[in-house]
Amino acid sequence: MSAQPVQTAAEEPIAVSEISDEMVDTVLRHYDGDARTAIRELLADAAHLRGELYTASCLMSRGIGRGWQPSYERT
Repeated sequence: MSAQPVQTAAEEPIAVSEISDEMVDTVLRHYDGDARTAIRELLADAAHLRGELYTASCLMSRGIGRGWQPSYERT
């Protein structure tokens, strides 16, 4: 099954405390209740996004980011 985004790229990031049971249920329904597959896909997405962030940070000058530096882990 191909993964469809639950959250669009244009939305603001959400805090863990804002993730509702409905959102979790939506992800599980998308994977037909298979929690292991859902977790694998979410971990793969996180790894992909870390790679994208690393690439962007290598290509982006300090000036364009106004001194911003990426954080690869949630804090």
